[in-house]
Amino acid sequence: MKVAVIGTGYVGLVSGTCLAAWGHDVVCVDKDAQKIAGLQKAVLPIYEPGLADLVESNAAAGRLNFTCNLAEALAGAALVLIAVGTPARAGHGDADLSFVYMAARELAPHLETGAVVTIKSTVPVGTGDVVEKIIGSIRPSGSFSVASNPEFLREGVAVRDFLDPDRVVIGVEDERARKALMDLYRPPLEMRGTPIVVTRRRTSELIKYAANAFLATKITFINELADLCEEVGSDVGELALGMGLDKRIGASFLNAGPGYGGSCFPKDTLALLRTAQDHGVSLRLVEETVTANEARKRRMALKVIDALDGDVDGATIAVLGLTFKPDTDDMRDAPSVPLIETLQRFGANVRAYDPVGQENASRLLSDVEFCLDAYECVRGADAVVVVTEWESIRKLDLARVKRAMRQPVLVDLRNAVSHGVARELGFHVSAIGRSASAWREAEGTQAGERRARSRLGGGDKQTTAGGSNERMEF
Repeated sequence: MKVAVIGTGYVGLVSGTCLAAWGHDVVCVDKDAQKIAGLQKAVLPIYEPGLADLVESNAAAGRLNFTCNLAEALAGAALVLIAVGTPARAGHGDADLSFVYMAARELAPHLETGAVVTIKSTVPVGTGDVVEKIIGSIRPSGSFSVASNPEFLREGVAVRDFLDPDRVVIGVEDERARKALMDLYRPPLEMRGTPIVVTRRRTSELIKYAANAFLATKITFINELADLCEEVGSDVGELALGMGLDKRIGASFLNAGPGYGGSCFPKDTLALLRTAQDHGVSLRLVEETVTANEARKRRMALKVIDALDGDVDGATIAVLGLTFKPDTDDMRDAPSVPLIETLQRFGANVRAYDPVGQENASRLLSDVEFCLDAYECVRGADAVVVVTEWESIRKLDLARVKRAMRQPVLVDLRNAVSHGVARELGFHVSAIGRSASAWREAEGTQAGERRARSRLGGGDKQTTAGGSNERMEF
């Protein structure tokens, strides 16, 4: 099947490349000539593990092409995917659909008879109806179909998510669209038994927003419980383990941290709220999630200030990790930005390091000294703050870090490094969801367990929630 993908951003590029890997003939089209020229040379506009190799191999095989010519891309295409951006409108919160509607108007004259136009962009309920009217004002009724096929890709593992998804959701209003999308997905997914949810178009559009709002709420819930753990002397890692083992709850998205960010959760929760308001429905739980998350990002700066006895004026703060999560260069709504801006307002000098996100970060932050590596970043610092849990940051030599610093203060906003080792080295550690007394008790308990296992002839490795030497992954 020939597939045309309109938009070579995150969703369009990953989707088009993976469809080509499944054997489809894919043409990705974009108005950005510089981006297309780069893609034709396998130079990607985004960082995503595994994607560059997949682009290069499928382009070499002739299954993946890039162009700025819309008519060329749509010629012979049975399926057209709209994968353009839908950012939040400044000052409004609802999704800006201008790129979606523009794509619909511009593709209509070049559309093959019988083609299925599928919206892969994240869009509010009813967007497919408008797209259908736009195309229908140019094309004869019944000569095309409009469908919804939202993406559920996680940055950092997007290739794996597309090739081996939890589920595929398609929203259709006619048999032609259903058959086209089932043909697109069925062959590679039948082998894996992946559920394909076929529903009406409006339900499909709402599923994406509902899923992201629920996950954002789950993150915010564990973050607020982390605050309670710090006050009552509990351990949020053990708490999350105890909750997550309940199959009704699940372990995913129960890692406490500085708040959610990225390209989806912030804008999608706001767009869902605006959709609900437009229809006279109150989503108070989602409203509170948005408010709590924004407050948390800035409150993390106060955690750093408290670790330095309430005064950071003139202090040098080393921030390790800038992107909103590891394995991506995405800085959209990253918690590091309000954290750094707040510290700067209190007089701190900020140095920062991120393995791949510094170029994008430099466009958002001013008066920050960006460093070539983590050890350069911490040199002479009064405190080091872990914001993003990159693997290279998790594996830092803490003894070397301490020798380089002016003061041994560690603020770990991801509970990413070994706090037991850090304390043994003389660091003052401030973590998420665990008070200092809880750390001492947990370390004493684990030391006793290690001694007991030694007496019994057992090994030293054991899976424990929130242990000082091992971190549970949720």
